Amino acid sequence: MINAMSRTQFLRLAALSATVLVLPSAVFADGDEITRDMILNDPETPTGGNPNGELTVVDFFDYNCPYCKAAAKSLEKVVKADGNIRLVYKDWPILHPTSIIGARLALAAKYQRKYLLVHHALMEIPGYGIEQAKMIEAARGTGIDAARLESDMTTHADDIARLVKRNLDIAESIGFQGTPGFLVGAFKVNQALNEQGFMRVVADARARQKG
Repeated sequence: MINAMSRTQFLRLAALSATVLVLPSAVFADGDEITRDMILNDPETPTGGNPNGELTVVDFFDYNCPYCKAAAKSLEKVVKADGNIRLVYKDWPILHPTSIIGARLALAAKYQRKYLLVHHALMEIPGYGIEQAKMIEAARGTGIDAARLESDMTTHADDIARLVKRNLDIAESIGFQGTPGFLVGAFKVNQALNEQGFMRVVADARARQKG
């Protein structure tokens, strides 16, 4: 996790197990209603995995977060191997000025049905404080229509801004302290997990759903 916390604070937080989060039917952030359905089923939010999966995992991330990138690789492997998980991508650009550039590139790619291509390309860029030019290069390297991408970033700028704002409000309402953050069924996880960690919390979430 990267935010204003110290390394000691991070290690203390990383030692905590997943906590149960009972998602409210509705909460309010800055006067706007945030519903359970908005968190899990916002039609503007990109998704992956099995669209009909019995378990939903929501990933809150920042393209400048090395911990997000490490955790994302583990999560994607678990989702692919499991075959019955729906994955929701919540772009949460909070760490660096270029984080919003990455979010805008990926979310604009959605209008070409290329969100996942650009998302994965941006997540493959190592490090923190990534230059804007490097992000643009990575997006173009996916073979996306670059001219349309630029056009969609302008045409859909307000829609993208509203979606990012909703993600920010949702993360705040849930109580995440920094990136990465995950909702795995009823569980809130505010740390980077490896494959074994995700498999364990997925199993716990399924057991809770069945119970």
